[in-house]
Amino acid sequence: MIKQRTIARPVESVGIGLHKGKPVRLRLEPLDAGNGILFYRKDKGVTIPLSPKYVVDTQMATVIGKDGANVSTIEHFLSALYAYGIDNMRVVLDDAEMPIMDGSAASFCMMLDEAGIEEQDAGKEILRIKKEVRVQSNGKYVSLKPSETAYFDFTIDFDHPVISRQHRRFTFSKQGFTREISRARTFGFLREVQYLRSKNLALGGSLENAIVLDDTKVLNPEGLRFEDEFVRHKILDAMGDMKLLGRPILGGYEAFAGSHGLNHELTLALLADPEAYEIVTLQVQESREFARSFA
Repeated sequence: MIKQRTIARPVESVGIGLHKGKPVRLRLEPLDAGNGILFYRKDKGVTIPLSPKYVVDTQMATVIGKDGANVSTIEHFLSALYAYGIDNMRVVLDDAEMPIMDGSAASFCMMLDEAGIEEQDAGKEILRIKKEVRVQSNGKYVSLKPSETAYFDFTIDFDHPVISRQHRRFTFSKQGFTREISRARTFGFLREVQYLRSKNLALGGSLENAIVLDDTKVLNPEGLRFEDEFVRHKILDAMGDMKLLGRPILGGYEAFAGSHGLNHELTLALLADPEAYEIVTLQVQESREFARSFA
């Protein structure tokens, strides 16, 4: 039987929040089996369990909230937890945002490597997709499908000469994530950044933590980390948003021009249909390939 995981020891870091531009202290702590991922706003004294029912906003990022306390921009961090197979953890923050780090999940992977992984005396539950669930709007869609291989398949299509149409299919594994997905940065357009700052948002955004494009080119002097970094980052976001389901998915995620909003609707649609999924304790002999993907 595959075991639940937490981290072996606490780790801390400080980074800038994307929207407020203020330093945020982040501390990750081990948590007993069966507790899931808990966000704790130290400044508010409020604990927010990781669950689709606590999502309060998806416009600019995925935001969870409870009792007047929010935590914003959690998706990059959650993608690392998904890849590392972390089931139980306490996430302590002293402000309303996760630090943006470099705009990817790489720094969070480094924190998890520093903390170490500890297996616990409880079986790891997975969410096996039994029938397709699909959410669509204005030609965009996201879906979950039955599959004995866990994968994320994403297509984007931007009217921009650098991005245009990009497609990538990522067969899930921890090693594949750290190599192919984790370093892909979030991206935005200069005109959008200027608008957001006029609204006192994106105050912490810079060329250090995002790919920024004008109408024709990438403005970051170092250029792109991957030729298709944009669609790779969309896969990173999708993995983070699916982590809100609380268990790794044995199935396929597919999207065309998906968003945090559609991803949230997809998690709600899945949980609303008991025939679409089953929760099972992962046995090695049942899906040896899926079990190996967390190695």
